[in-house]
Amino acid sequence: MRSFSIQLFVTLSCFAFTASAFAQQPLVPGTGQRVPDVGDNFEEQDWSFNFELPKSSKNINGFGGGTGGESANDHWYEGQKRGQPDIIKTVPTPKGGLEGSARSLLLRSLHTGVRGRPSYKMQQDDFIANVKYRLGGDISTSRSPSVTTRVFLPKIAEWERRTGPHFAFRIAVTTTVRKPGTLFFPGRAEDETYWPGFFVEFTTKEDSGLSYDTAHLRIRADSEGGDFKGPQITKTGWWTLGMSCSPDGMIHYYARPGVKDLTDEDYITSTYPYGARAEKFRTFFYNVCNGDDGKTWSTAWIIDDPKVYYK
Repeated sequence: MRSFSIQLFVTLSCFAFTASAFAQQPLVPGTGQRVPDVGDNFEEQDWSFNFELPKSSKNINGFGGGTGGESANDHWYEGQKRGQPDIIKTVPTPKGGLEGSARSLLLRSLHTGVRGRPSYKMQQDDFIANVKYRLGGDISTSRSPSVTTRVFLPKIAEWERRTGPHFAFRIAVTTTVRKPGTLFFPGRAEDETYWPGFFVEFTTKEDSGLSYDTAHLRIRADSEGGDFKGPQITKTGWWTLGMSCSPDGMIHYYARPGVKDLTDEDYITSTYPYGARAEKFRTFFYNVCNGDDGKTWSTAWIIDDPKVYYK
């Protein structure tokens, strides 16, 4: 990949300028105190995930899966909409990881759609943190919740050879919407969940017309619900990603190469995704994507040390 520092600086500067007109006191992820009993460092020698197969494919064919997979430490679970990655296991932390980290978590998938019935288009699996149930409820955005994670990006030559999203780090937040009434029933207020986040997007040189492959972060979402292009990824290895929710309901996005804690300098942008103001932080999760052809594995993603914070 090409030189990192100049290109990323220009890209981040443009995003910071664009967002400055509407960002209200961007909040650096990791601000405040760590929320106890959620997140993970994956250092347990007997860390394991209990698969309950077949996994869910409810988003495709309505099948809700088995009883639901979950980690032995109760920090992670299979979602109801999509199944968990096919490989979930601890591995030695790759070079350059957090000081003192001996183990991280590998996430990889082959059958992201319906096993035995490949769709030949991009599908994804979910790996969901157990935040809401361990805490006994959501976290109000009045407490400025945030989440950080480290993600190891392998060398580009080791990525699945496919243009499109390969991985995502996202949060689940809720807002209140007013459902219209009818002649016989009054309208009512309901919580509605939405899922802002980062996607790691890859473009092959064949599809771009360039002489080299490219990758970038894609941000979800703008006020209309559309994704938009974030910083170019011009360096593989470890990255630190983070999102925060300020009391005004805005979502703030931060990223940097390496494993150092996020700072003001790592700010990318702030949005009200879908025009909504977040009221509660529910959880965070990862997506593992591939082309669902029944034979090509996803890129091998490694994560470490996800943490949730609040004030």
